[in-house]
Amino acid sequence: MNKVELTAKISEKSELSKKDAERALQAFIDTVQESMIAGEKVHIVGFGTFESVDRAARVGRNPQTQETIQLEASRAPKFKPSKSLKYLLNE
Repeated sequence: MNKVELTAKISEKSELSKKDAERALQAFIDTVQESMIAGEKVHIVGFGTFESVDRAARVGRNPQTQETIQLEASRAPKFKPSKSLKYLLNE
């Protein structure tokens, strides 16, 4: 499912216009991104938690040449699903 299909589903289920559903979805995405950039967790009960994690600098390896390379420290997004979401997926 892509963003257009998700917007259509939200519009259908919430009885909003597609334009309003698209604005709501974009507002959600923007808010989650801003919170993660600020280092905050976004916890949605029954769905999961979005957060950013820091990765330390480390030594990696180029798989083609087997040459070692230095990888810089970085931040990465992380999603941890809730127990109820895991349960729904495994019914």
